[in-house]
Amino acid sequence: MNTQPVNAPDKESQLTLELLQAIDNKDDISQRHLAQQMGVALGLANSYLKRCVKKGLVKIKTAPANRYLYYLTPHGFSEKARLTGEFLSTSLALFRQSGDVYAELLNDCQQRGLERVVFAGVSDLTEIAYMRSLQSSIEVAGVFQPRAERAHFFDLEVCAELDSLKPFDAVVMTSLEQTNDLLEKIYAQLPADKVMVPSMLLNMNYRNEPLEEGS
Repeated sequence: MNTQPVNAPDKESQLTLELLQAIDNKDDISQRHLAQQMGVALGLANSYLKRCVKKGLVKIKTAPANRYLYYLTPHGFSEKARLTGEFLSTSLALFRQSGDVYAELLNDCQQRGLERVVFAGVSDLTEIAYMRSLQSSIEVAGVFQPRAERAHFFDLEVCAELDSLKPFDAVVMTSLEQTNDLLEKIYAQLPADKVMVPSMLLNMNYRNEPLEEGS
């Protein structure tokens, strides 16, 4: 299948959109909570905030008790709308392409006799891959996710340890975050020919913050 890769929104645009959305939802948001909403370090969130202020997207006002209020300017609302439209357009294209890629990958697993697989990582891709698996004879044993914050994904068990999901024949990458670190953990336990990585992941600008020690 010759599918041209669709580039995900670049990280700067994505983080800018998340910052504008967070401020639009809560004008008295603290910088620490802003960083949590964006999924980045406090210093990086502060850098993006300053950049948005400099561009005229965000206005800051002082409030009692040494607090600050953040407002989107008309230019900020316009930029938020533009980035949202760009993100949705790209997301729909990625959704269609991802479905085709996982259908082909799961068919490849079936042809190789890898009938029972584990998904690695909880993300939007996991849902897409799971829906495609329901249209095949492949059995999904569960989801491997270090520092798992949930016990189930749909009816799949989510485990922080790969060994907890055995037996399985292969691991299929469905992660969009910490992808390199997650792969290192998997390769330390499985041969490379048992790890299925969709080629489109190599073309996506995903976040790759390192996993915490001991995760």
